[in-house]
Amino acid sequence: MDSQLKGKRALVTGASSGLGEAIAKMLAAEGAAVIVHGRDVLRAGKVADSIIQAGGLAEVAIGDLATDEGADAVAKTALRGGTVDILINNAGITQHTGWFDTPSSDWSDVYNVNVVSYVRMVQRIVPQMKEKGWGRVIHIGGGLAIQPIKEQPHYNTTLAARHNLSVSLARELKETGITSNVVSPGAIMNPMVEEWLVRSAPKFGWGTELEEIKYRAVQDLVPNDTGRFGQPEEVAGAVLYLVGPYSDYISGAIIRVDGGTMRSL
Repeated sequence: MDSQLKGKRALVTGASSGLGEAIAKMLAAEGAAVIVHGRDVLRAGKVADSIIQAGGLAEVAIGDLATDEGADAVAKTALRGGTVDILINNAGITQHTGWFDTPSSDWSDVYNVNVVSYVRMVQRIVPQMKEKGWGRVIHIGGGLAIQPIKEQPHYNTTLAARHNLSVSLARELKETGITSNVVSPGAIMNPMVEEWLVRSAPKFGWGTELEEIKYRAVQDLVPNDTGRFGQPEEVAGAVLYLVGPYSDYISGAIIRVDGGTMRSL
């Protein structure tokens, strides 16, 4: 299938690792020119270099999206090369604390990074999409927005806010040619998760072999219909669909990539 991304430019925030990196590489492989955002020039540059070495187009935009000045710098760099057709809001943080050991200042900090940073980039990038009459805005959310757990309540809340603002933006962009949607991942495997699973296996009795540890951890922590963790590329695939030619009629949607972890009718 032709994703029709040649000639399109995509800004992916938080693209120096994890989901953002996987999304940036997949969009580039499909022909988009990708702006790799990060706060560390070396890490972001490494991702951009790997895209270029694979025959793709990539550049780097550095800035802290938790500040207006940082968002200004990223937007200025991204727009210097031309119109940004696709905005992937992915950058964010999490903190593994609970209700009574999370000070209110941490609630404010996590909300600023995970929600207001998304708003900053929408306000700086979407207006020029309107001039062209076409655009795609994808917000990376999460299953904890829908079914929160007792841990990391401030993080769970920011995911819900991301889902809400994305639908509100879709209403705002009515009949502009720009769509706004959420991709909501479940439990996704990455090196840090794998390391934690191996380290925690003796405590929970998950066995000694890596594949057994992964399977038993899924059953205990995130039971789902596939019986496994997801991969970053599977989330990137959902993003690719939403920015492609067959998603014009999808806006204000939440696309879950969670193996069926969340139950819905």
